[in-house]
Amino acid sequence: MTKRQFISYAEMDSPLGPLTLVQSEKGMILIEFGAAKDVYLTIKSKLKKHLLCTPLKEDADSLKPVQKQLDEYFQGQRYEFDVPLDLLGTRFQTLVWKTLQSIPYGETKSYKQIALEIGAPKAVRAIGGANNQNPVPIIIPCHRVIGTNGSMVGYGGGIEKKETLLQLESFNARMSS
Repeated sequence: MTKRQFISYAEMDSPLGPLTLVQSEKGMILIEFGAAKDVYLTIKSKLKKHLLCTPLKEDADSLKPVQKQLDEYFQGQRYEFDVPLDLLGTRFQTLVWKTLQSIPYGETKSYKQIALEIGAPKAVRAIGGANNQNPVPIIIPCHRVIGTNGSMVGYGGGIEKKETLLQLESFNARMSS
């Protein structure tokens, strides 16, 4: 069983609708699209999958630094996040998630490019699977990964959220240059 001293959550408003943030003492574990009451069982299920049986407690104060960075991102004032992460995934998934963090703000890469970067050129579908399991979207910018032909493919929050995030970044990157 995986041990964490605490797991707390808080809900915040965003241009994408409510987001529910979940963290342990080690860092961010999850960001779920939706109000806490609507995604609570999903959060519990994901924590249980990783054998995290620590009680889940609402604590908006402890998540204020993360919320502040997300607010700054949505306002075009932050291009990178520096919150600690507590990523729960396989070695391959965490490698993909780390690689996604190197995609510059306002830019995109294809699944194939990510596969080549990690030295697994035939792992395009596996990259998509790891992308789909990204526990902290926005902070780990899986929305910046698109199809080789430039198409919008897959996003846990829905394609419309992916397009919104890419448009926001494109606009802010143009405005700052």
